[in-house]
Amino acid sequence: MVSIAEKPTTAFVLSLVGGILTLIVALLILAGGVIAAPAIAALLGPLGGTAIGIVIAIGVLHLIFAILMIVGGIQINKGEPGKVKTWSIIVLVVSIIGLITGAGFFIGALLGLIGGILGLTWKPPAKPPAQATTT
Repeated sequence: MVSIAEKPTTAFVLSLVGGILTLIVALLILAGGVIAAPAIAALLGPLGGTAIGIVIAIGVLHLIFAILMIVGGIQINKGEPGKVKTWSIIVLVVSIIGLITGAGFFIGALLGLIGGILGLTWKPPAKPPAQATTT
């Protein structure tokens, strides 16, 4: 059982908040693309379909980023050294790509980036040495 003091709590919180912000923005992009589709199609004519497709593709990409950041944050919170490093790398990579694409108004990606770095630098607490028993 891992106690709270032994978990990378800051990395978890930042990754989770970054993932939630990215999720909100992804849903807004998807909703905007679907709602504005008729207006875009009427305004741009044949290019409207391509523009709508690009907007929806960006929304889906950000949705995938958000899910990976949220799951990564939850896995980081478990505090198991091997999983913390693996999921921190996943959150870090997704956040770097998210910075390029503007995930979570950049703030979500930046929080995920910081959370991933903190997860990578987290060191599990040292276990106390076994005490010798005398009989």
